[in-house]
Amino acid sequence: MLNDISPSSSNRSFTRRNMLQIMIASGFSLLTSCGITPQNKSTSNLACIMTPEQTEGPYFVDEKLMRSDIRFDPTDGSIQEGVPLTLMINVFKTGNSACTPIKDAVVDIWHCNAEGVYSDARDRSFDTRGRKFLRGYRLTDEEGAVKFFTVYPGWYNGRAVHIHFKIRVTDVSGKNHEFTSQLYFDDKLNDEIFALAPYAGKGMRRINNSNDRIYEDGGQQLMLKPKKTADGYMASFDVGLNFS
Repeated sequence: MLNDISPSSSNRSFTRRNMLQIMIASGFSLLTSCGITPQNKSTSNLACIMTPEQTEGPYFVDEKLMRSDIRFDPTDGSIQEGVPLTLMINVFKTGNSACTPIKDAVVDIWHCNAEGVYSDARDRSFDTRGRKFLRGYRLTDEEGAVKFFTVYPGWYNGRAVHIHFKIRVTDVSGKNHEFTSQLYFDDKLNDEIFALAPYAGKGMRRINNSNDRIYEDGGQQLMLKPKKTADGYMASFDVGLNFS
């Protein structure tokens, strides 16, 4: 579901039942699809499922950092260490008879580093205010795609491994909407990654997907399937926005 932008909507977490009720009332919904190509395609040929909205969390900062490579911190030139990850997010409009790319959608991603630390945030265990690593946004191109170069996220107490994303779209009437959720990784792959430096020094994580309270509300529909590359991993996630 796409939400009208408002201060009260940015931190809400919906159950699947809530989301369905609000989708019906508003006429907006969000779907992911398997095998969408960046061209018109009959929706009867698409295997689409609704994707649940998940909480924005406490660490979103609208830095207005338009960039693809979010490993760099522009405040001091430092580079975050970790296994390289290339992430593509593809945004489409899904109608009654076609699935077409959405151009100029604003796609933000942000996540913690290998040590479980977010930039430009203050928490009980860290204070990184003023830093800007592992954050950024891109505008979708004519094929509805954005690409980010980052590192595999680490973990911190209380959460499964995840990447946050936010999509902001202006519809044909000029009205602004946003959708916020999270992407997850298979726990087996997490175990393999966290046995490597610099992740290994943090020790054994306690929370897997199966016992994460946020993941359990639709996380299976938000799983990435990274593929091994020469120097790291690459993953792609397709999102279809249905506004009627």
